[in-house]
Amino acid sequence: MANRWRSAGGNLRAVLQNPSSRQQAPFQSFSALYHTIQAIPRECTGNRVSVKDRAQGRIPAVVFSQELNPSTTTVRSVSKKHLLTAERKQIQAILKSVELPFFCSTRFPLQIRAGSGSSDLLESGNVLPIKIHRDEESGKILNLVFVWADEGSQLKVDVPVVFKGEDVCPGLKKGGHLNKIRTSLKYLCPAEHIPPKIEVDVSKLDIGDRVFIPDVEVHPSMKLLSKNETMPICKIVATKLENPESAGV
Repeated sequence: MANRWRSAGGNLRAVLQNPSSRQQAPFQSFSALYHTIQAIPRECTGNRVSVKDRAQGRIPAVVFSQELNPSTTTVRSVSKKHLLTAERKQIQAILKSVELPFFCSTRFPLQIRAGSGSSDLLESGNVLPIKIHRDEESGKILNLVFVWADEGSQLKVDVPVVFKGEDVCPGLKKGGHLNKIRTSLKYLCPAEHIPPKIEVDVSKLDIGDRVFIPDVEVHPSMKLLSKNETMPICKIVATKLENPESAGV
């Protein structure tokens, strides 16, 4: 088991010692390598146990394997499941650095220790957050769900869409409005090529122009899981004019 996973610390050292490697993987967020999530095993489940963990400054979490069949994109098997707890302060610090919604499209190193403050490493690997449960009233994180994201595995990822170039967009300068139709796109991705975000450039769009999914450049290994590929991601629409009679008043 230990041979299957690379040390997260080793991954970070490799990047720091070889700066050129950062340029060889433009679709990977190397900032995540600075955030190695530390967790310890959790043997028991239930609300009372979870409340106790949260009172001690920890967040209950679970990590499992998501094996997908590329031909059907359905879950084939779930194995290698671990019940864990992570430090709330560390998770909050990561969220401040990475920010939502990019947290759930960013791969992180995970180290499972024998106990809090222990140097005994039980297992390590890369994980992808897929769900954050929060208290509806306070907004506090109640628990986290991760999937193992080891190199070569195929994962379903809902990648956020961000728009750039709005400040120089000709259509917007004419008074148009950017209609953001798709705020995320779902892909089947190799774990090592999961992009934290997809950037859509609107800097040259005029009123009436649209950007479609095929117009966006992504890693060639990514397979789109959208049912409607013809739906535009965004378009520049004309702003409704005021009533001519009232405009002169």
